[in-house]
Amino acid sequence: MTLIDLTVAYSSDERCRELLERLRWPHGPECPRCNDTTPVRLTTNAKLLYCLRCDYQFSVTTGTIFHDSHLALIKWFTVTLLMCEAKKGISALQVKRTVGMGYKTAWYLCHRIRKAMATTDKPKLDGTVEMDETYVGGKSLGQGKWKGMQNKEVVVGIRQRGGELRFFHAEDAKSGTLAAYIKEHISEDVEVIVTDEFVSYPFAVKKAGQSLQKHKTIQHKTKVYVDGDIHTNTVESAFSLLKRGIVGSWHKISAKHLAAYLEEMTFRFNRRGRSDLFLDTLRHMVTADPLTFEELTA
Repeated sequence: MTLIDLTVAYSSDERCRELLERLRWPHGPECPRCNDTTPVRLTTNAKLLYCLRCDYQFSVTTGTIFHDSHLALIKWFTVTLLMCEAKKGISALQVKRTVGMGYKTAWYLCHRIRKAMATTDKPKLDGTVEMDETYVGGKSLGQGKWKGMQNKEVVVGIRQRGGELRFFHAEDAKSGTLAAYIKEHISEDVEVIVTDEFVSYPFAVKKAGQSLQKHKTIQHKTKVYVDGDIHTNTVESAFSLLKRGIVGSWHKISAKHLAAYLEEMTFRFNRRGRSDLFLDTLRHMVTADPLTFEELTA
């Protein structure tokens, strides 16, 4: 879907609500409080429904990411499409200029959409899986490499060849931390786990209960980057895209919200070939729990 298609197809609040109702209730409206399937639509306000069973008045946005928002739905739809189609992400400041709203509203809106993107199911990865870590954040000029690394945040990446990507904001790159991600996100039936020569990986693989025979290492320090099927280029290409997003689009990400940006990047990356990316994102938005501004800034 293009931006022109969006503005033509969903030019009014009524059309936007019709789409959200089809996505949230494919079999007809349902009360979010008692799950009754026979609510009635108010004649005085068509966007509101009333449940006779539990005496509850609601709309399609009640209890969702859209909950308690006074922003026009066409603006919600427009920002959602922009975030879906921006390969390297789009900043809240750019949203403010492009769509027309205050910066705080744009920032909050983008984070609510990211919250919905984080609600996806994450099946375990199998086959050939690559794992690597990278560091993002500011620099400490003139204080040495070690001091600069202390100011950076650790991002762990796991990617199945021909499959999905996972990014995680990790506390550190110690073997215990890496083992927890392996155990949670990599199947016991995995064929090969490929990493670089970083010392923590063999211990992490063992702690996660995986056989060390499945662990293959590529020696980057000796300038060997591909040895047959043994390489980490697949996950490193995803890291490259992430860093281009940070440097070229978002410019600055706080450690507090880094995980949310990683969820956005992986959500979009794993669905990059889907023609229904926009609709799939809206579907998550009408099924995800609300995100209050107080919760976001706490």
